[in-house]
Amino acid sequence: MRPFRFVLAAILCVLPLAAAAQYNGEAATIIGVMNKSAADWNRGDLDTFATSYKDSPDILFIGRSISRGYQQMVATYKRNYATREQMGTLTFTQLEVQPLDVRFATVTGHFHLERTQAGGGNADGYFLLVFEKTLAGWKIVRDDSTSLPPGQQ
Repeated sequence: MRPFRFVLAAILCVLPLAAAAQYNGEAATIIGVMNKSAADWNRGDLDTFATSYKDSPDILFIGRSISRGYQQMVATYKRNYATREQMGTLTFTQLEVQPLDVRFATVTGHFHLERTQAGGGNADGYFLLVFEKTLAGWKIVRDDSTSLPPGQQ
């Protein structure tokens, strides 16, 4: 019976370490998705930027209004950011990944959009994203982004 207890104790000690390592790997992957989406945006490639979202009619985007579905989200981005000047340069900071379970995680953070006055001026805000682990990788399924009043960070 003693060898069984020893093996069980060893397994119970190793499991949290394995879970932490897996979490760190998943968090790094999700941060990679965020960095890639900013790079796509900064190249002016809205179509590739949009691939960080799940291509589904069920995704939800909350900004000035609530919109549902991938196609609606892409159309809204293309309407609101029709030129490179309006798109500006996007950066994310204060990124924090929180796993919910093996398939879902949240990401909170701050965004900064550096633009000329003609492009709409700088914009800052905070966001809460829900990511789902899909066959195509980690994808955003919920996006709640709040813009701050001009001049506030």
